[in-house]
Amino acid sequence: MTAKRDYYEVLGVDRNAADSDLKSAYRKLALKFHPDRNPGNREAEEQFKEAAEAYEVLRDGQKRQIYDQYGHQGLEGQGFSGFGGFEDIFSSFGDIFEDFFGFGSGSRGGGRSRAQRGSDLRYDLTLDFMEAAFGTETEITVDKMDLCMECEGTGAEAGSHPETCAQCQGSGQVSRSQGFFTIRTTCPVCRGTGQVIANVCGECRGQGQVKATKTVTVKIPAGVDDNSRLRLSNEGEAGRHGGPPGHLYVFIHVEAHDFFMRDDTNIICKIPLSFVQAALGDSIKVPTLTSAKKLTIPKGTQPGEVFRFRGEGIASLRNGHRGDQLIQVDIKTPTHLNKKQETLLKEFAKLEAGKLSTKLKSILKGEAGKATG
Repeated sequence: MTAKRDYYEVLGVDRNAADSDLKSAYRKLALKFHPDRNPGNREAEEQFKEAAEAYEVLRDGQKRQIYDQYGHQGLEGQGFSGFGGFEDIFSSFGDIFEDFFGFGSGSRGGGRSRAQRGSDLRYDLTLDFMEAAFGTETEITVDKMDLCMECEGTGAEAGSHPETCAQCQGSGQVSRSQGFFTIRTTCPVCRGTGQVIANVCGECRGQGQVKATKTVTVKIPAGVDDNSRLRLSNEGEAGRHGGPPGHLYVFIHVEAHDFFMRDDTNIICKIPLSFVQAALGDSIKVPTLTSAKKLTIPKGTQPGEVFRFRGEGIASLRNGHRGDQLIQVDIKTPTHLNKKQETLLKEFAKLEAGKLSTKLKSILKGEAGKATG
């Protein structure tokens, strides 16, 4: 059996931490390791439980005193053995979890607050390069749990109403004492809701929710990038017991373009030039996001040189200002020459030979001097 870690170490606080510091530390850990944010992650689940147990002890003055004096064994001697499961944790710390707004955070809850916020939903949307650059409007279809209109979310048959649970008197929790401690657990009769339904709704079978398919219009702003996230407020699953609906998060995936590449709000493209164009200069047309623009290639342009069209990039999501288009030249060496071309190049090479040999001699002379020095 793995030894328990020190509770102060678990929460990342010192031994003199105030109650507010304990609560703040626990909130961060609970949000980080929340099971709805880490589905199927056993390690995160254990860390979630470990943090809850540490906070449960340290926030209680009596338990904290026993722990400071006698450690884990002192608590075990008093009958404290941690939580039975997730529902016990949510029931005990309902005030902390009810204002978490991460994915699925509202799908769990306890009797302290019957109203439960609906679960958030995720939708992955693929856009082409131009749709992301200039924005678009599209419709998506989402499957979700929606409010049952037959019972208006109560779960009870029309004309009847849920009744207060006699077992827990509507609190959603039952308590039992062990030594110095009072342990709260979820009510087994109402399962933490604080109410029982005698006559269930035939449409939703007492759940208060039904499966629904909804079409949602999504407005994509100009300038969204790959892995951007849009939040559509209240378009997630319906809440329970009068709780607000969750949100719908649309994750954007942008397809690559055949010609343009993106760097923040700038776009980059490569254009091929012949070595004659680079040497003598030229005037060419270059595609932009909206049309084609004239680009003057100066004489003596070198491989990899970059030119710029200002304001021809992508709009910034922050201020709407467009970035630039960067044009990188790629000078191509001809691979198939006819005899006339070869003859002309050989003549050109003879004219250049003197310049090159003079430069090479200078470099070689310098290297030789270093070797003998």
